[in-house]
Amino acid sequence: MAAVNSFGARDTLTVGDTDYEIFRVDTVAGYEKLPFSLKVLLENLLRTEDGANITDAHIRALGGWDPTSEPDTEIQFTPARVVMQDFTGVPCIVDLATMREAVSALGGDPTRINPLAPAEMVIDHSVIADLFGTPNAFERNVEIEYERNGERYQFLRWGQTAFDDFKVVPPGTGIVHQVNIEYLARVTMTREVGGVLQAYPDTCVGTDSHTTMVNGLGVLGWGVGGIEAEAAMLGQPVSMLIPKVVGFKLSGAIPTGVTATDVVLTITQMLRKHGVVGKFVEFYGEGVAEVPLANRATIGNMSPEFGSTAAMFPIDDVTLDYLRFTGRDEQSVALVEAYAKTQKLWHDPAQEPVFSEYLELDLSTVVPSIAGPRRPQDRIELTDAKAQFVHDLGDYAGIEADDERTLVDAAVEGTFPASDPIGLTAQDESRDHEDVSGEVSHAHDVAATANEPKAASKPVQVSVGGGDEFTLDHGAVAIAAITSCTNTSNPSVMLAAGLLARNASKKGLKAKPWVKTTLAPGSKVVTDYYDKSGLTTYLEDLGFYLVGYGCTTCIGNSGPLEDEISQAVQDNDLAVTAVLSGNRNFEGRINPDVKMNYLASPPLVIAYALAGSMNFDFDTESLGNGSDGNPVYLKDIWPDAAEVQATIDSSISTDMFTSKYAGVFDGDERWRSLPTPTGATFEWDAESTYVRKPPYFEGMELNPSPVVDIAGARVLAKLGDSVTTDHISPAGSIKAGTPAAQYLSEHGVDRKDYNSYGSRRGNHEVMIRGTFANIRLRNQLLDGVEGGYTRDFTQADAPQSFIYDAAQNYAEQGTPLVILGGKEYGSGSSRDWAAKGTSLLGVKAVITESFERIHRSNLIGMGVIPLQFPAGENIESLGLDGTEIISISGIESLNDGGVPKTVHVVAEPSEHSAEGKQPIEFEAVVRIDTPGEADYYRNGGILQYVLRSLL
Repeated sequence: MAAVNSFGARDTLTVGDTDYEIFRVDTVAGYEKLPFSLKVLLENLLRTEDGANITDAHIRALGGWDPTSEPDTEIQFTPARVVMQDFTGVPCIVDLATMREAVSALGGDPTRINPLAPAEMVIDHSVIADLFGTPNAFERNVEIEYERNGERYQFLRWGQTAFDDFKVVPPGTGIVHQVNIEYLARVTMTREVGGVLQAYPDTCVGTDSHTTMVNGLGVLGWGVGGIEAEAAMLGQPVSMLIPKVVGFKLSGAIPTGVTATDVVLTITQMLRKHGVVGKFVEFYGEGVAEVPLANRATIGNMSPEFGSTAAMFPIDDVTLDYLRFTGRDEQSVALVEAYAKTQKLWHDPAQEPVFSEYLELDLSTVVPSIAGPRRPQDRIELTDAKAQFVHDLGDYAGIEADDERTLVDAAVEGTFPASDPIGLTAQDESRDHEDVSGEVSHAHDVAATANEPKAASKPVQVSVGGGDEFTLDHGAVAIAAITSCTNTSNPSVMLAAGLLARNASKKGLKAKPWVKTTLAPGSKVVTDYYDKSGLTTYLEDLGFYLVGYGCTTCIGNSGPLEDEISQAVQDNDLAVTAVLSGNRNFEGRINPDVKMNYLASPPLVIAYALAGSMNFDFDTESLGNGSDGNPVYLKDIWPDAAEVQATIDSSISTDMFTSKYAGVFDGDERWRSLPTPTGATFEWDAESTYVRKPPYFEGMELNPSPVVDIAGARVLAKLGDSVTTDHISPAGSIKAGTPAAQYLSEHGVDRKDYNSYGSRRGNHEVMIRGTFANIRLRNQLLDGVEGGYTRDFTQADAPQSFIYDAAQNYAEQGTPLVILGGKEYGSGSSRDWAAKGTSLLGVKAVITESFERIHRSNLIGMGVIPLQFPAGENIESLGLDGTEIISISGIESLNDGGVPKTVHVVAEPSEHSAEGKQPIEFEAVVRIDTPGEADYYRNGGILQYVLRSLL
């Protein structure tokens, strides 16, 4: 119960026979003009007002929100619950277990460390599609998952019993965000506080950036780093600035043949272009009612891709229908409706809130699209996909030809020589000379501007397992994956895929033999309705067998390609492609053999599996000849929208949800039979390579030491624009010969058992070694080198070195480190290890042109100070080359209680700098944005702050 009630907001809401205490937002002046999402924040402040951290001034500031002013008012948001996936969730529980020991060491009671807000983890990130295309693929992949992750799962089983208010959804159940909208989300929370039953908006933070999927259900939530999530579990509010809110008006209806994926790729492109980093996006207008709940969730899911903190849909009848449909009890649904209407959170299209900025999309204008080859916002209309592929290929394959005219002539005539460097083999004699000439010259232009053009490869003959031979060339679709929370939660696109598979199978079409075809639904309900609709057989006929219920291809768990295909790709430097129904397609993320990655709707994933190449035009080229000998085009097998809807109506029922989620926390026999440790503190296994006690609290004292300036630092990495947390954070498979692989080998782990970085997030030794180790990272301290390398300035000749090895050498010398970066540093997933790894490598400051929200906050949470170059300046304009010795003064003024706006940076030439190089000085902007963040930094990090607060 709030200790203070300055606005007389406390009231009673009666629903059925139950009374609920609520805090009414209409007691605050200005509430009526607030967008939906800010009303949720307003209620949060009213309910948690304590006169100290949350005061009446904060509440009045939110009521008086100026939509056009730059955010400058800090508030403390207390989320109702925390959701986690196992990659990022395991370190949370590891840290909580370590905090229990630290409390004991400082003379406290370890059981005081418990989640104070409900915390739920879904184990969904560990399954890898090792096996595919066979009836036993799912069963075998789960077996392998348990073999690889037994230590982690035992640890999580301990956590489930040791901590109060912490629940685990076991492996093989579903993807966290789909489980969240189908089961975990309450929309309106109830909880007994001080002996009184309260009702309040369901809000959450999650350890995965796509937590925003639940925004489609009217639940305000977003992804945070694991360290922030831990603090939220321990009762610490999330410090934030009252954001700008972008109103996105929807009108019209989605046309026939267009999917929810096409809509979301269009919205992603629009919002990324508009610029919504750090802002809320809220959908409104008459068109909202035309957007089914599953489509709303698909749009909300992509919030990280367009950069907003959240992407909200309001509560309306569509929300209530979905809650009933997915098996929520009638009292809960009645409460959601009554509470939303009482609190003015119910969507009324006639009432238009005030927004900071406005966009609009007529849904009827959306066309089929894909996105790629490297970013979600790079939308391509399907009709332009082939030409755009040719355009982009030069970046990945290079072009070498003595006579461009010869290439053009050959493409028109359909007689491309074996070298065929850009895959322009003509399959339609009607294509004229000018069309192909434009494509070829465009490809040449791209190749000419590539950093390091590669020799064009030749198509190669491949035979897998002694079977039929086939030709592999640039653009070949090596992976076609129906995967990811974005789309597998959406029956319209999933059943469209199933119906397309049926139509293709009946025509006698097959996926090409070089395509790795995988199906990884987001919950068991999907396979239930595939079975009931009779579509499973047809999906399997095309190779789309179930490989697991989890987040597979999107996070790099696509599993290996067939050995012969992988070898051919590597030996011939082929630019093969992946097509996935996911949300992420960043470089190096999907599979180490695949250079170009495309996001597409589930039915288009199947279509590209049939086509076998991105160098394909669905309008003019056939997918092959049917069993009757006639060519089959995509338009011949594309399912009718009415049939998709009829299949949804006939094959999905409420009892599917209630039965599949009835024992959701129980798990299968494998889970239940795991040996489970007991006790308030965890018994660490010194031999474990999965779960180890981290060093964050070693030597920690009850009172923090003063912060100090940085002197004599060296540059560990000099990076360009749009370096994502995927480039920074350890992710994907562990490559042989790398520091992480060396560590595992030294600890007796065979190469076949390295597993993924994500699965080993509970072992800081592995994760430090994988930080900045992405195979596509470009450290500008080196010329033309990709991967986790740097120059080691501890050596006289500053040789190329693994970043981890260099950092160890700097640590031995007591040399602090800095990172230099460009624009949008840290965009991408909200990964705590991008910050943890940076800190544990010895980095004390990161200086960039701009940060994305989560990573900046996480750096502070790990005791690393984020700084920005002066406005209009950057690495190049200041003349920094990374060889300098850097000192930063003015940080110590934080000890006086305030936060300096700038600090003074001096970059002195070193023995490795060019002769005649002059010292460089500038004032860097301190990006510690709130007093709460300053407290975290002064304490050396957020966990240390929380621990000291509890004691």
